[in-house]
Amino acid sequence: MIAHFIAGLSDDSLRALPHFWPLISHPAQRPPQGDWRTWLLLGGRGSGKTRAGAEWVHALASGEAEGLGSDGRIALVGETFSDAREVMVDGISGILAIARHQRPRLEATRRRRLLWPSGAIAQMFSSEDPESLRGPQFSVAWGDELGKWRHARDTWDMLQFGLRLGPRPRQLITTTPRPTPLLLALVKDAGTVLVRSATADNAANLAPGFLNALRARYQGTRLGRQELDGELIADREDGLWRRRQLEELVIRRPGPLRRIVVAIDPPTSGTAKGSCCGLVAAGLGEDGRAVVLADASREAAGPTAWARAAVALYRRFDADCVVAEVNQGGDMVEAVLRTVAPELPLRKVHASRGKWLRAEPVAALYEQGRVVHAGHFPALEDQMCDFGRDGLSSGASPDRLDALVWALSELMLSRRGQPSLRHL
Repeated sequence: MIAHFIAGLSDDSLRALPHFWPLISHPAQRPPQGDWRTWLLLGGRGSGKTRAGAEWVHALASGEAEGLGSDGRIALVGETFSDAREVMVDGISGILAIARHQRPRLEATRRRRLLWPSGAIAQMFSSEDPESLRGPQFSVAWGDELGKWRHARDTWDMLQFGLRLGPRPRQLITTTPRPTPLLLALVKDAGTVLVRSATADNAANLAPGFLNALRARYQGTRLGRQELDGELIADREDGLWRRRQLEELVIRRPGPLRRIVVAIDPPTSGTAKGSCCGLVAAGLGEDGRAVVLADASREAAGPTAWARAAVALYRRFDADCVVAEVNQGGDMVEAVLRTVAPELPLRKVHASRGKWLRAEPVAALYEQGRVVHAGHFPALEDQMCDFGRDGLSSGASPDRLDALVWALSELMLSRRGQPSLRHL
């Protein structure tokens, strides 16, 4: 029957056949049947999550699929505006890339909008600015990488208030799974249809050898189960931190800070697993609590690149000093930093105890409520909640966590003076 169907197609139809989404998509990429409000697509890296979101939105906006309603308003929510634009809209699997017919027009300078010939309008939003979702209203929403959203709960709540047009408002969430409180709550919600997609499901569209290389390194590990199989992995039993604990410590705006430091954990040279430079900024508030301000860690960065990033972070927050671990690199660490900023106030620290022993008193500060986070820092929080007595599950170096420990130790566990009050 299929051969007979293909034989009857015109030349133009045959050329379009490799792009016909109902034919080339795998089941996890197709909208669920039945009545639902939230389609939660948890997928591994390269499993086709973005393509699924782009195809769903375009089919609704172009009129190829029913469900948008006469109002035709769509919300596109990314971790940042840059992610919404460069991944969801302009990316290789984004809306503009897959829209072969009824192609929308991008209005980048006017509220970051996409306009379809049908009259449908999609507007881009960022999890860094939840308040921008206050006011607009929609009948459809697509949220990408919710596990990495900066102000996840606030952004989600504002989106739900705005998802109120048409007879059946719906939303698709595409994300690599992270066991954040919000994601765990969505999984349990009766209005959620949970679909899982593994990287292997999309192997036909991945570079040759990509999947085998990752399987050889990560198959069976916690990181592999999350990043390849799309599993939602719970916190480690022997971990020092819990995600729900961190969620409750998030604040929107830090108050006046008496002291600010930037901590560096330089990358371990010569090893693939030590290619990240941990860079964390933290401050000490008037109330005696420490505030984690930023995680600016740099992956696969050379010495000059991470030194410049450290100096930029120092200047961004008008910090009092830079704290740098010098076990790896010794004088080289100082020399590289001095090349970028000769007058940089630098405190060199040496690790005389193991990572677990250094992290324990910092974890105790969290338990006492003496540390808060000025937003979500997903990559840092992943390391915090995956750090056990034997290190990270992947075997990688906990660079971000090390930098956090150095910053908070300097602020809370030392007896240094407190410079003048500053407001951020």
